[in-house]
Amino acid sequence: MSDLNVRPQRALRLEPVTADNFDAVCAIQVRPDQAHVVSPVVKSLAEAYVHQACAWPRAVVDGGDVVGFVMAFHDIAWDPATDPGDRRSGIWRLNIDAGRQGRGYGSFAVRAVVEEIRRRGVHQRAYVSWHVGAGSPEPFYLGLGFTPTGELAGDQRVGVLAVDATAPRAG
Repeated sequence: MSDLNVRPQRALRLEPVTADNFDAVCAIQVRPDQAHVVSPVVKSLAEAYVHQACAWPRAVVDGGDVVGFVMAFHDIAWDPATDPGDRRSGIWRLNIDAGRQGRGYGSFAVRAVVEEIRRRGVHQRAYVSWHVGAGSPEPFYLGLGFTPTGELAGDQRVGVLAVDATAPRAG
């Protein structure tokens, strides 16, 4: 007897951006109402090239399909002019393709980045920033447990999430 309500398990993973998936990654487009709150993937890839020491760009893949893009930052000086010792890791950019949103891909990508930060063992917190207003991802990040720090990064609100060093590894 088969249960038709059982959904096949997805093979979600983060993969490096390579020549093989570059075009699919660059084709990621968020919804039109979100375009003003997140930069296009191609800008992120340019930033990753310029900031190779700290940028960690990854394709979000489900089975064989690229469904999104996430870029983390690892161990950067948050405000080197005022406090060079304040070093942080977190999520720099998250783009889930418009037609793929609402399926858990963004939550998976955030959890995978947090796991990578935990695995590296350098920082106990993960940071993210977001634009406020229409189309803002603020409810998404708050729903994942991020809390506002009271800081601003430019015109973006900064959030933080504790990285539990004792949590079991995904996998």
